[in-house]
Amino acid sequence: MSEPDRPRDPDVDPTPVRSSLELPPETAAPLLGAADENLIALEGLLAADIHVRGNSVTLSGSPADVALAERVIGELVTLVRRGQPLTPDAVRRTVGMLTQGLSESPADVLSLDILSRRGKTIRPKTLNQKRYVDAIDTNTIVFGVGPAGTGKTYLAMAKAVQALQTKQVTRIILTRPAVEAGERLGFLPGTLHEKIDPYLRPLHDALHDMMDPEAIPKLIQAGVIEVAPLAYMRGRSLNDAFIILDEAQNTTAEQMKMFLTRLGFGSKMVVTGDITQIDLPGGARSGLAAATEILGDIDDIHFARLDSSDVVRHRLVSDIVDAYGRFEAEQSSGIGNRAQRRASQHRVQRR
Repeated sequence: MSEPDRPRDPDVDPTPVRSSLELPPETAAPLLGAADENLIALEGLLAADIHVRGNSVTLSGSPADVALAERVIGELVTLVRRGQPLTPDAVRRTVGMLTQGLSESPADVLSLDILSRRGKTIRPKTLNQKRYVDAIDTNTIVFGVGPAGTGKTYLAMAKAVQALQTKQVTRIILTRPAVEAGERLGFLPGTLHEKIDPYLRPLHDALHDMMDPEAIPKLIQAGVIEVAPLAYMRGRSLNDAFIILDEAQNTTAEQMKMFLTRLGFGSKMVVTGDITQIDLPGGARSGLAAATEILGDIDDIHFARLDSSDVVRHRLVSDIVDAYGRFEAEQSSGIGNRAQRRASQHRVQRR
């Protein structure tokens, strides 16, 4: 016997709707992308059906799905009108930001230019990255904390070069702790500078992306740009400078305090690191971890948090970060459970 008809729940089975949009003629081709690559990305990311004919876009599906598709296409049209190159990655990031229910406009995030050189523009690619960049503008000391590939150091470097070019500062100071070199430094060939250089190479590489490579040695020789290990900061007062401490998770609490108290007049500091990748020997406490607890309530110091959703390297990097996070959480839980079982067994034995 068939079941009687039941009233349809509009929240579970909403009536499909249809919406039509007319694209500005100059935006249609960039919106679709080469070989329709952007359209293909949209179709894979959105639940609404998308049909394009000329400049007309027809959307059909549930009211919520169609509304989301309308917002996404509106943001992408805005990006195109602002002269931003539209790619499947930009499409994915736009959809991701809107599905999170955030009030900020993805077009505002993805069109914030920090630095341009030889046709390449550096800009944030996620909302957290934009908030990080904005925080650097409005605070004297900013901590950028997050996993590898989230643009912590690269965006800080871009802001440093921008500050130098606009004469907000007179020099850039880039530093890292050479923790890994601590035990093996004496066995490496060459001068002290040559021994330390591999640990500073990522900072040099970022500089070469943002400045004329021929100008960098001259600026370093003139002291306008300084790239040095953290130990070289001791006893100094750094005025009118943009100072970046990279790999800060590998500082001790004492080193972090030493570094932060080098801050001089007219200067700005950005401290970057990943507290899940601490290489300090002997289980020493990370200065970055300590700073997040000690300095959180001080005005003009900002902590920007980035996560796997902000990874701008290969998409697998984000998956790898998440997988390791889950594994470490499970391991910690397992250790706790084993300890509880042993304690319980011990109590039983004592009885």
